[in-house]
Amino acid sequence: MTESKRTVFPGAAWEVTTPESQGVDAAGLAAAQAYLEEMMGESSTRETAIVRHGRLIWEGPDSAEMHGVWSVTKSFTSACLGLLIDDGRCGLGTPAHEFAPELDAAYPDVTLRHFTTMTSGYRAVGDEPRSGYLHGPSLTPFDPSPQPLFTPPGSHYAYWDSAMNAFAGVLTRIAREPLETLFRRRIADPIGMDPQEWRWGVIETRDGIAVNGGSGNMNKHVFISARTLARLGLLFLHRGAWDGRRLLSAEWVDAATRVQVPTSTPLGHPESGIDGRGVYGFNWWTNASQPDGARPFPDAPPGTYLARGKFDNMLFVIPEWDMVVTRLGLAGNAPNAVWNGYLGRIGVALQT
Repeated sequence: MTESKRTVFPGAAWEVTTPESQGVDAAGLAAAQAYLEEMMGESSTRETAIVRHGRLIWEGPDSAEMHGVWSVTKSFTSACLGLLIDDGRCGLGTPAHEFAPELDAAYPDVTLRHFTTMTSGYRAVGDEPRSGYLHGPSLTPFDPSPQPLFTPPGSHYAYWDSAMNAFAGVLTRIAREPLETLFRRRIADPIGMDPQEWRWGVIETRDGIAVNGGSGNMNKHVFISARTLARLGLLFLHRGAWDGRRLLSAEWVDAATRVQVPTSTPLGHPESGIDGRGVYGFNWWTNASQPDGARPFPDAPPGTYLARGKFDNMLFVIPEWDMVVTRLGLAGNAPNAVWNGYLGRIGVALQT
């Protein structure tokens, strides 16, 4: 690898350079953007940032625009679990009710692993479908329903927003501080996430501590810009290390971004239409085999993984290409085939 392609880490600002200097054909990269604009509308690439070898090689004109990113928030919540596990304050097998006694009656066997893999069966009071919102829309997510989605925990998969908010409540009690505070001190500030370009919404205050939204719904999600979110992608690309400093254990990053839900797991709530079997890690999505045997993005490397939110707010991490791709926006609902076409065109643009 030449010096110009040696991986670097950004300081206060990204090092901006040409695609060609990092082994990417500029015309091919432009073709990928044009494809996405054709499929999703001309504004679809305005909040985009592409990083290779730690350098910003392409960004849209609104890459500094900050807004909520919905379920991308779940991957932030997962990172906080990783920090707490690294600190020895809990483990994947820790029963949630040890820190949230209200779960003891109906959810005594739910562990942190169950929450982070969407296999807890947790249902909150008020989780009935609302205006087509089928996967945990409760406005009172910390009030457990006496009737779980399924039992026992771990037996089924159900992508469920109120379960993730309850999970954030548990992690907040373990941390004894807001998750935003923990994440900011341990990850965001060390990797240079601009404090003016990210924040984390609060659902309510419990026991005197603000509880940040763990799921991304109710407008209590992470608010962030594309170029700032790309820093989190770069941290994960380097398996939790940043410019020689260990922030998250490599073991945690590796586990969080590989499949943790077998394809054989039954769906616990098929009506939701969100199926993570064979591709879901610890609140990250992978490019592994779905129940039908196909990968979500066959034209991207198998090691690709992503944080994904409503309206196609995306953070792709592609280790085989040493690349991070972020695309944010307030509108979008493209199928995986479109994103596969986009990533495939970026792959064609790679020269080295």
